[in-house]
Amino acid sequence: MEAKTTTHSIGWIGVGKMGNPMATRLIEAGHALTICDPVTENRASLVARGANVAATAGDLVQRCNLIFSMIPNDAVLSALIWGDENAGLLDQLRHGSIFVDMSTISPQLSERIARDLALRGVAYLRCPVSGSTTLARSGKLTVLASGDSSAWDALSDTLDILAVRKFYLGPAEEARYMKLVLNTLVGATAAILAEALVLGESGGLNPAAMMQVIAESAVASPLIQYKVEMIEMMDFSPAFSVTQMMKDFTLITEAGREKHVPMFAANMILQQYIAASNAGYSEQDFFALFDWMRNANLESGQD
Repeated sequence: MEAKTTTHSIGWIGVGKMGNPMATRLIEAGHALTICDPVTENRASLVARGANVAATAGDLVQRCNLIFSMIPNDAVLSALIWGDENAGLLDQLRHGSIFVDMSTISPQLSERIARDLALRGVAYLRCPVSGSTTLARSGKLTVLASGDSSAWDALSDTLDILAVRKFYLGPAEEARYMKLVLNTLVGATAAILAEALVLGESGGLNPAAMMQVIAESAVASPLIQYKVEMIEMMDFSPAFSVTQMMKDFTLITEAGREKHVPMFAANMILQQYIAASNAGYSEQDFFALFDWMRNANLESGQD
């Protein structure tokens, strides 16, 4: 496919579990792409599709004026922006470029990034996404955006390649908070469903039968629909892992403390994910909370 004519030279930093399928979609849509990721295996499939590789993130931002990042956590993004043993991107991003961070990070870190990028004349768009790796591959993510409105307008067509739904929520950290709102509800759904299923099972109900009823009930949701087969098959191959949900609930509870919002349920749910991780479920799908809870229930019943 011929490369698209664009006013932007596009770079992508972080092509792991979520970043890889998203970057792949841009290439398949005809965009020339320069990528940077320290893991060779993450880069390989994109290189095979024609991506250029920058040796460092600093090299990438010298070549590109539209930079996407999909980074695992606050610590890694902080090191990327301000540097650790290497120079950070802050002093290397070009005036007039656009930085689009699609990671799930704390609003507090994002606010610091916004201040420093503004001083450099770099447009900053917060664009965390909602959805699994499966939805990333099919371009059916939901983009939650806030920040520079001109950048949002300029990138609408590009974001359409990645997402089936896009929401612009405001000029500052609104998208960061919206992502935490959604993930609070997603993680809480798995936690309360686990308790409900274990209760039903103790009364003689079959988990598969319960999921069929729940999926047709007033409490049905797209999330529950996605997970019916997982519960029926008891196959918790991760679309989103317990470890990732622990990270997100840590962000959620920390944001609550920062804003003086009581997070009673969220704090209890975080402890459940921590316990499940410690019991060996860390890299299983977060809906494995059901399997962890039923096993914990069996063990307590044997005491």
